[in-house]
Amino acid sequence: MEHRYLGASGFRVPALSLGTGTFGGQGELFSAWGQTDVAEARRLVDICLEAGLTMFDSADVYSKGAAESILGEAIKGRPRDQLIISTKATFRFGPGENEVGSSRYHLVAAVDAALKRLGTDYIDLFQLHGFDARTPVEETLSTLNDLVRAGKLRYLGVSNFSGWHLMKSLALADRYGWSRYVANQTYYSLIGRDYEWELMPLAADQGVGAVVWSPLGWGRLTGKIRRGQPLPETSRLHAKASIDAGPPVQDELLYRVVDALEEIAKETGKTIPQVALNWLLQRPTVSTIVIGARNEEQLRQNLGAVGWNLSAEQVAKLDEASTTVKPYPYWHQAGFKYRNPTPV
Repeated sequence: MEHRYLGASGFRVPALSLGTGTFGGQGELFSAWGQTDVAEARRLVDICLEAGLTMFDSADVYSKGAAESILGEAIKGRPRDQLIISTKATFRFGPGENEVGSSRYHLVAAVDAALKRLGTDYIDLFQLHGFDARTPVEETLSTLNDLVRAGKLRYLGVSNFSGWHLMKSLALADRYGWSRYVANQTYYSLIGRDYEWELMPLAADQGVGAVVWSPLGWGRLTGKIRRGQPLPETSRLHAKASIDAGPPVQDELLYRVVDALEEIAKETGKTIPQVALNWLLQRPTVSTIVIGARNEEQLRQNLGAVGWNLSAEQVAKLDEASTTVKPYPYWHQAGFKYRNPTPV
């Protein structure tokens, strides 16, 4: 398994990490993803570790805490220093007035609860699941810094932030000497390249590594969704809650990208998902890609995305098929490459 630095930190992470959104299967949204129990989770962890995948990502809202609890059971008895555990909090996790957001009150409670569910005394990477505009950034950052100093958190990241959210946070961390965000868990795929417009240049400039979620476009880049054909029976896109929660995509863009993926899959002898994941592994600022798996077969297939590389011509073909018109001011900036070069 290839390893990469997590942003500008000295921490190395595997190029692929396992997401636990399928663990538990509680609620309308997460039941559409999968219903992995403890026994199957242990088996998936075994397969990951055999392949050198040592990083496991979760969140408190995944199946109302069940995903973290199942992950905790699945890693029980294994050497903790050989595992990388990441999780997230910010979204509502109870009916109380303060059981949501990035306030000191909620973050301290959320971290302590996550540690208990995971069965560990520290979290390697803790990420804010979203930006909380109701809480002063200074309050959030000072709280996270205290949790790092207390030894409960090792590294910090964010998820679903806009560029100015992230840059303001980094500037304040630098001003006060607080622990800095080194990761951005971001949506990025061949049918969702918005990350490249502002967040990628910011990441390259500020040393923030991308932890990519939903690299197969919310389950659309499996190769099973084709022009003129019905959705496969197992697709999460049958559930309205899943459709509403996921990233939007135009049908014609999806079909165009899948056609290009199929052509390259035939050339390389790889599967469509493996080609889609390998394209992401070659993108600037990407530290790790969070893969998901309903079962052992899907996991082994996704693990096949590493250990080889697409050719420059194949990458260019996928770039062309997935290119969309950028919004302002990004289309304007793209006309002045000498002033706004693409990150490398």
